[in-house]
Amino acid sequence: MNNVINFAAGQGATPLAADGFLDWLGNIGTDMTGLILKVGIPGLCVLFVLVVGWRTRAPGPTIAAVLLAAVVWGGAWNLDQLSELAGNDISDYNDEAPRDGDWGGTNNWGK
Repeated sequence: MNNVINFAAGQGATPLAADGFLDWLGNIGTDMTGLILKVGIPGLCVLFVLVVGWRTRAPGPTIAAVLLAAVVWGGAWNLDQLSELAGNDISDYNDEAPRDGDWGGTNNWGK
């Protein structure tokens, strides 16, 4: 980080006070991500269900809202695991040779 700040201020310049501030902002961003995923999204899911239930006063839309909120809440709660699974699927797909019919052609590997 010091190299970037020194380059922006000119060669040989002393580090600015902004160096610590930028690190602090990075840490706050990391903390805010956890706060949004663990508190903000569940709170909005509960609010969503309450608003749908209050506005419609019918069990069908309210049950659908509960199911949708549960999917969103579960996805936010398990975001690390979901991103790891998606990354594994992508790397597994990139490692295998194309099969017959992939990309509209035949398998000519090794010929």
